[in-house]
Amino acid sequence: MKSQTFLLVEDSRDDAFFMRYALERAGVPHSLQVVGDAEQAIDYLKGTGNYSDRDAFPIPTIIFLDLKLPGLSGFDVLAWARGPGGFRDLPIFILTGSSEERDRKKAVELGAQGYLVKPPREAMLQEAIASLRPRIVPAAACQASESPTGGGGGRIPRSAEAEHN
Repeated sequence: MKSQTFLLVEDSRDDAFFMRYALERAGVPHSLQVVGDAEQAIDYLKGTGNYSDRDAFPIPTIIFLDLKLPGLSGFDVLAWARGPGGFRDLPIFILTGSSEERDRKKAVELGAQGYLVKPPREAMLQEAIASLRPRIVPAAACQASESPTGGGGGRIPRSAEAEHN
């Protein structure tokens, strides 16, 4: 099974390191692409500039998006992705240090799949990814067969349930 491509939009090298570690511990086969700001994220998604080679920079299966970025914010990326000509069906999880309710509410209003508060933890990521099955396949399923397995359906991760009630 080919691994999925995850896009992390994060300006902190330390936070990117912890995300990479947590994803590895979560046991999900993936290729992690990291961009450091909102403009790079939009270029990556549009496949322009440094990101025009879709073999090297494929459309991600999921995006983990920080809110506080240099220049445009994560909210700007989210609004662009959910706008006309954007990526309405692409799962986007906010991954931020902000636990403020107004940020959670705005993220959900703009179309975030979920809201995760840093630091990323293995269980948090497993739960978020499980909510996307069969689109995202856990490592155990990849080892057992070459095709995605169902399960989990549209379950919303506990960390995002409040926004969807």
